[in-house]
Amino acid sequence: MMIARNFSDADWAATPESVKKAYIDLEKKVFELVEQKAKLEELLYRARVRVNKDSSNSDKPPSSDSPYKERVTKTTNKPKGKPGARRGHKGHRQKLMPPTEVVPVMPDECQCGHKEFENIKEFYRHQEVELPEIKLEVRHFVLHQGDCVACGKTVKAKVPHQHRTGFGPRLSALIGEIVGIQGNSRRTVKEFCGSVLNLDISLGAIQKVIDRVSEAIQPHYQAIAKAARQSEINGIDETTWKRNGKLEFLWAMVNKKVAFFKLQLRRSKEAFQALVEDWKGILISDGYRLYHSWVNLRQSCLAHLIRNAKGLAEHPKKEIRTFAENVLEKLQQLCAMATHLPDENEWNEFYSGFIDLISANCTRYYRDEAGKFARRLLKELDSLWVFLEVAGVGPTNNHTERNLRFGVLWRKRSQGTRSDKGDQWIERLLSLRQTARLNNRSSYNLLVNAMECYFKEQTPDLAWISL
Repeated sequence: MMIARNFSDADWAATPESVKKAYIDLEKKVFELVEQKAKLEELLYRARVRVNKDSSNSDKPPSSDSPYKERVTKTTNKPKGKPGARRGHKGHRQKLMPPTEVVPVMPDECQCGHKEFENIKEFYRHQEVELPEIKLEVRHFVLHQGDCVACGKTVKAKVPHQHRTGFGPRLSALIGEIVGIQGNSRRTVKEFCGSVLNLDISLGAIQKVIDRVSEAIQPHYQAIAKAARQSEINGIDETTWKRNGKLEFLWAMVNKKVAFFKLQLRRSKEAFQALVEDWKGILISDGYRLYHSWVNLRQSCLAHLIRNAKGLAEHPKKEIRTFAENVLEKLQQLCAMATHLPDENEWNEFYSGFIDLISANCTRYYRDEAGKFARRLLKELDSLWVFLEVAGVGPTNNHTERNLRFGVLWRKRSQGTRSDKGDQWIERLLSLRQTARLNNRSSYNLLVNAMECYFKEQTPDLAWISL
């Protein structure tokens, strides 16, 4: 940086040396103050970015947002009204279920006072749903012993193998449903069993039931993993996990039919390879550098890039802010093409404008945030519009993130796991739960079938886990 001297060279030459020295020293101090000011402005900007960073303007997940920070949404300026459906909204009537009892209701009395009617016919059916009185089936196996008539040795009867645990398949499946599928604690299950089922069960017994459910759904977990690795398209994401307070990572591999989860110690190339094994399909992911070297096509999540652009659009420097706003508009326009495919002219206009915008800023702002973001977009250029070229590929990785969210909430409630057995329970249960949801299957019925087959040492129904 140079400071302009508002005097001629002749005036400078006529200046006494002592004055020159003082002036030069003053210039150096000004230089130092200007540099210090620039550094302080940069530090202040980064501090503001950290304070204001949330899921709307960065890669942070929604679960990390502060509950005390009010989020401004597009609906903020809409007029407030009563909660509920608006006028013209199509209602959803409750579905009529197969009746266990039909009660005919006849007209009582006409307004004219007569009580006799003809042409009787049904005009409406009112449905009432009620729980029967819940009574557990308690079966006592009375074991006997007897003396052998040949040798005299006493022989004792044994409990049939499939009944040895003391808890049947439907009750075991219910405990697995409440703990795993619904994400409740063991103590909540204990209270539920005591209050609703009138069953006194210890926390240790509940844990044993959970361990058996985990073993019973292992075949489902293996089938889900196989189906995920055979899919043409998968979204992959990862989030932190804790095991005894130490950091782990929960990985998710998700498509339209199955969701496969795996807990690993690292967020590394080796961990990624252990997740996908020999799969080489089309990958949908965020911008984590590990994914950039994927062997096949990769769709970069536009939602992450849009949030990054929103964050950069809050920059105090006007030129950077303007660049970010222009990129944001282009990325949102690109994302909208998932529902409205552009024609040739629309695409050519968008493509040329996008390329010109990025290219012009790759070198212009080489050292600042705008330059870094422009070079990132240029590096991921081929991964931005795969969804326009391949059917079934989405412009974002939101589908995977939504399936991963239940695991995030579980981690926040339980503070993670404590053992290999706990990790296996999380992997298997999350995979079964989310895959059942994707296929509109009853998780409880799946658990009942799994437990019945487990007790009978049979193979459970796995035909529904397919692509």
